Amino acid sequence: MPVEFISLAFPNASTELNPIPGAPIDPDYLARYARNLDDYDINYTLQPYDSGGFDPFTQAAHIAAHTKKLKVIVALRPNTMYPTVAAKALATLDQLSRGRAVVHFIAGGSDQDQAREGDFLVKDKRYSRLEEYIKILKRAWASTEAFDWEGEHYQFKNFASRVKPVNGSSIPISVGGSSDEAYRVGGSLGDIFGLWGEPLKETKQQIDRIYGEAKKAGRPRNEWPRIWVTFRPIIAETDDLAWIKAHKTLAALKGNSADPRGRPVQAGGTPQNEGSKRLLEIAEKGEVQDRALWYPTVTATNARGASTALVGSWDVVSESILDYVDLGCDLISIRGYDNLNDAIDYGRHILPRVRAGIKERETKGNGATNGNGTTNGNGATSEIEATNGNGHANGNGVVVPTAA
Repeated sequence: MPVEFISLAFPNASTELNPIPGAPIDPDYLARYARNLDDYDINYTLQPYDSGGFDPFTQAAHIAAHTKKLKVIVALRPNTMYPTVAAKALATLDQLSRGRAVVHFIAGGSDQDQAREGDFLVKDKRYSRLEEYIKILKRAWASTEAFDWEGEHYQFKNFASRVKPVNGSSIPISVGGSSDEAYRVGGSLGDIFGLWGEPLKETKQQIDRIYGEAKKAGRPRNEWPRIWVTFRPIIAETDDLAWIKAHKTLAALKGNSADPRGRPVQAGGTPQNEGSKRLLEIAEKGEVQDRALWYPTVTATNARGASTALVGSWDVVSESILDYVDLGCDLISIRGYDNLNDAIDYGRHILPRVRAGIKERETKGNGATNGNGTTNGNGATSEIEATNGNGHANGNGVVVPTAA
């Protein structure tokens, strides 16, 4: 599979740096944002879900109508839509977009947020529901005949959908999470598995878990899930300028209590979902890890969603991303804090460098290693470097201070 890039098309100008409480959707802004992603050859946009936010299906249809290549990932919680309805809705979107629909499933990481929409299942049951949901979708899309279903969570009789995906059989299914059940369901049934940005060592451990579940389920190697990893890069022409920008970003995050999408702000204390717990535990090991992975943005937001930054020059951040490519991540999600401007900067400065690095690796025929390092394009091994209290070492051995 080629390495591809994911971003997020925002519905208005509200950001984490300058939130606009209660901002309505701006159709022109959303279309312009999506066209910029398309123009810079970003391959996918994720349209997220939260209990009080804009509908991702409607946004996805708007984006598809204003773009030519951009694939649209619809985030979906199983409690919000019956699977037979979802099968038709997703296939309709796939036809409208000429085969550009993807679905990303969220089992539900917060009891409180699930309860806002009437879902009171315990977490393990939410994953068994998700497993059943995915199986129903796959059968609905592929089946040419009506079928019955008698499961733990869903029951129906004689269902048949006349609305099929463009390829005739399926739409890519993404699953995310960091729990044992997430690995099991995603590894056995998903086409894509989404991870938040963690150090190389921990990311490798998670990939091994996902692949182990895929193997256990009897899936052939070419059907194991693609790995999607998410970062929030803070970039500039030089390392010094990037770190100045990073500390300004951090100050703004600490000073803002509002969420840019209007979600209830996650209070202090330990989050319920495993992904956020992992990020906060890793943050305790040091502010900067590996080449450029920066964790104060995690602690400033109490690990609210994807919050791990990559900080450095265009070259350093591009090489950091390539470290994850070498590890086996072939879907790289990057979105910033100054949403639209950062997306444009990534298209101008990061994507060309990463793609050039991938081409160099393909030419030289080098692959990834595991353990404590990753193989770079020159056949050398980049060791995973420890941090200390006074600074961190980047991939070039340069020590960068952790305070402005």
